[in-house]
Amino acid sequence: MNSAMQMMQMHEKDMSMMGMDMAMMQECMEACSACEQACTMCSNSMTGESMATCMGRCANTADMTNTMMRMMMRPNGMHKESMMAMLQAMITMCGACAEECMTHADMSDDCRMCAEACRQCAMACQKMMDSMMGSMAGS
Repeated sequence: MNSAMQMMQMHEKDMSMMGMDMAMMQECMEACSACEQACTMCSNSMTGESMATCMGRCANTADMTNTMMRMMMRPNGMHKESMMAMLQAMITMCGACAEECMTHADMSDDCRMCAEACRQCAMACQKMMDSMMGSMAGS
């Protein structure tokens, strides 16, 4: 278990959103981190005017994943509706980035790997969202 997760568990009792699945949150943060890294590397490897859309989507996705992770690392400030909206935005952005990267995957391993990291991140965000909906229904 990493330090951030240990710290979050120490403060779990103070969370504004009780009943959060901390292990799932950790999984989501790890997927966001992997996606941020892949998107940053992919956008950095893009050259040429024809890659501007891909570069922009990768850079935007990297920024969003970083923001999502930071929101999850601030459990005292969590707000259900904004967390749900951010997770939905992540799913949408990761899907758009993966789709764009897949158009270049046959000529770029960076794009292929980035698309996969985006798909994994979208799945982790969906699982987190589903978990939150379950805890919201129970409260």
